[in-house]
Amino acid sequence: MLNRRVFVGWLLLAALVGSGLVLAPPASAQELGDHRMERADRVQAFLDRRDQLLDHYATRMPADDYSRGGYADITAKLNRGVDLDWCAIRLDSLMQNPRGDMFWMYPVTTLMYAGQDKLPDSTWHQMRDLWRTYAPFRGDTENHWAMYYASLYLMAQLFPDDPAESWYTGKSSQENFDEAEEYLLSWMDLTTTIGQGEYDSPHYLLVYVAPMSMLYAFAEDPAMRTRAQMMLDYLLADFAAETLYGSYVGAHSRVYEREVVAPWRLGTTGLSWLAFGEGPEWMRHELVSFALSGYVPPAILHHIATDRSAPYAHIEGKRTRHRIRYSEVKNAPVYKYTYVRPEYALGSTQGGLLQPIQQQTWDLTWVPSDGAAMDARTTLFSVQPYSSPVELGMYFAEMQEFIVEIVVRSKTEYDSPDKLTGGSPYEQVFQHEDALVALYDIPEDNRFPHVNAFFSDDLQDLTEDDSGWIFAHGGEALIAYYPFQPYTWEPVRDQIDTTRTHQRLYSPHLKNGAVVQVAPASAFDSFEAFMDAVRALPLEVSTDPTPSVTFTTLGGDVLAGTYGETPTIDGTPIDYENWPLFDGPFLRADQGSRQLEMRYGPMRRLLDFDTVTIKEWVEPAASTDLSQR
Repeated sequence: MLNRRVFVGWLLLAALVGSGLVLAPPASAQELGDHRMERADRVQAFLDRRDQLLDHYATRMPADDYSRGGYADITAKLNRGVDLDWCAIRLDSLMQNPRGDMFWMYPVTTLMYAGQDKLPDSTWHQMRDLWRTYAPFRGDTENHWAMYYASLYLMAQLFPDDPAESWYTGKSSQENFDEAEEYLLSWMDLTTTIGQGEYDSPHYLLVYVAPMSMLYAFAEDPAMRTRAQMMLDYLLADFAAETLYGSYVGAHSRVYEREVVAPWRLGTTGLSWLAFGEGPEWMRHELVSFALSGYVPPAILHHIATDRSAPYAHIEGKRTRHRIRYSEVKNAPVYKYTYVRPEYALGSTQGGLLQPIQQQTWDLTWVPSDGAAMDARTTLFSVQPYSSPVELGMYFAEMQEFIVEIVVRSKTEYDSPDKLTGGSPYEQVFQHEDALVALYDIPEDNRFPHVNAFFSDDLQDLTEDDSGWIFAHGGEALIAYYPFQPYTWEPVRDQIDTTRTHQRLYSPHLKNGAVVQVAPASAFDSFEAFMDAVRALPLEVSTDPTPSVTFTTLGGDVLAGTYGETPTIDGTPIDYENWPLFDGPFLRADQGSRQLEMRYGPMRRLLDFDTVTIKEWVEPAASTDLSQR
């Protein structure tokens, strides 16, 4: 049996040292601005939040109550060395009915590594035998396989010489280890060349962070441990550039309806709080593995996640999950664009069927004016509620005759005309900075031939103007929405707080679209001045024979597009062919590069997956003026 790693002694060192890591002197606080935290203070603040989370799970279940508590509670108590008798008794109860498949595997793996020196031998042997008698389903999504194979890798490592008959797989420890390693390396390679398929999911990002945290903490192979560290950097960098004070902004895959209307009530809000100290405090059990791992977010990621002093455009290239029918390509490209300001963020993808069931094609999120972020409903977006066995058959292997029924058993919203998530093959979206265009060309035989646009109850001064524009403001964001076709308003009951009612703009027209223009309140003397400025903007809209638009934004840029054709910005077609994996002031990566360069002022951090190295340096001549990033 392996000795459990002692994290605290090497925690700070682990944040700085890895295989091949090259260090340069860090930029001083003066170089980056006196408002930034000194590195030692920032790291200590992270360690304090980490301890707060572990203490929360170590103490929330009383030692005389054996009826409640999950693996996160047991793991935290074992880490803290408290209530060990409770841990053994509660574990015995949980082991009577193992369930959850890969969602069982990763917390149990963390528990066994973190607590192996503190569990009674009888409990330990009982837990080991579950890996023979309980057969976890591998699942069919990217997050499932990350949890499954990271857990299988580490459990095979923990029991390296066990024969096939001791495993539910019917394979030996070495065979399990080799299969898991092969998948993990292939997934890392795919992610760093053409992007994730379950991209930017506010719900599932945590269960990518958890398996990578386990590998970083427990993998004995130095190269795998370094790769895990790099993937944690990679996932957090991807997340950090698209956050606004803890909220994950822009377009997403895999987001649930109850979450899409509540931008701060997401699992990733807890990750932002723990990793960066940004946003509302929210304890999440998925973060226990991360808190125990010894990983400390590098300084540059803290700055990327927290500095919103200047507006910026951020570009990302992702991919669809694997397509098995109705497509000429296995992984279609996803083109993401997000514009972030201190007051709000507007983000989008190009539309289409990019993620089954739970896609969010575009979103506007603004900062709540009263600071009550967790209760805020600060968002606006639109959806063409497409439902078809063609979409599901593109991504799922079930029989086409029953596939909608099968999906609706767990995702009840999928086959609803009122749904607020999902992609559509009849939707096309493009964006430049804080202006966005959505075009819809819906066939008559479509199941739900209309457009839904969600207007939250946090909006103020909602005004339907004679010009055709709908005006409103939320926080310090001034918002203008121009629907191409007539519409009606319908109520939307909040799924979290049922006392609240929002509005759905319902437009039952096949040739349809909308223009969205956002601006900071500081740019205008009044709300009325903003409305006057938007009314004066050149706007040409047509729906016959297909939807098309030419719109001059408040910034003077001309957005032009016709459904089915490549849109233009100031007369230049959007260059989808050369869309980067990452581009913007903070992150740079080319498609196929297997590299990611992080930037902040003069600071640089390079992840090179070809050489499995991390390099950090400071550019002496780089500007320290954050507005010139």
